[in-house]
Amino acid sequence: MGGKLFRNFSFFSATLSFFLLIGIFAILFTYAQEALHAFGFDFLWTEDWEPGEDDEGGIFGGYIPIIGTLLSTIIAMLIATPLAMGIAIFLTEIASQNVAKPVSIAIELLAAIPSIIYGMWGLFYFAPIVQSTFGGNGVGLLTAGIVLAIMIIPFMAAITRDSMNTTPEVLKESAYAMGATKFEVIKDVIMPYSKGGIIGSIILALGRALGETMAVAFLIGSVMSTVSKVTDPTTSIPVLLANNFAESEDLEMSSMYFLALVLFVVSFAIISIAKFYFLGKKVK
Repeated sequence: MGGKLFRNFSFFSATLSFFLLIGIFAILFTYAQEALHAFGFDFLWTEDWEPGEDDEGGIFGGYIPIIGTLLSTIIAMLIATPLAMGIAIFLTEIASQNVAKPVSIAIELLAAIPSIIYGMWGLFYFAPIVQSTFGGNGVGLLTAGIVLAIMIIPFMAAITRDSMNTTPEVLKESAYAMGATKFEVIKDVIMPYSKGGIIGSIILALGRALGETMAVAFLIGSVMSTVSKVTDPTTSIPVLLANNFAESEDLEMSSMYFLALVLFVVSFAIISIAKFYFLGKKVK
């Protein structure tokens, strides 16, 4: 009886997750129909975002926020991935227990800080540093990407650390007995064994970076402008939705849903491709 109940509950949970995914896509697609009919796929390449007056619909394009989202995420992942891997390796293979335990707690506490706190800290304390070092006005794509990287490092480092800790001691001891150095053990034993967990941490961090709103809203500039250098201000899809959704209507509202649909599809596609590619599976 208990086994059957557990099996049915598991099946229900898995099925519910699938239908939630389909339901979200269906709602976004339905409410984006007006913009789809008005602009088609030209919406993806149009840089203008100009609401019309009175009964005029206006011109809306998603190119700038789409590029802003992708570039800020790329900057964040390029910074966060090697740092998170280094933290995880240090905690599992190099640091003593007296050091590893408090540092691990500190990393996990960083993950618990609300994103708006990161945004306020980045705006008032980190943006001036970026301005004096790289130029610009301190608020822009680079600042948003760096602070976004700081936000996702704890998630990636904690999951990677736990994955590396699952490596059997006998494998490491055997490698050391054969004359392998610590670097070789990490590279040839620990990393391959924990590959699944490491890729999982990167995928989760990628999803967090793509959808982050509040911290990026403080730092990216919220300007509908293409960037010519990384210090320029711009905007992203979540930031544009957060800033304009409450006061938009009609065609602009539908364009918001179109942008949300683009973010949903892009996030799903990138994460799916990363999962299948890095885990050695073929996309059918």
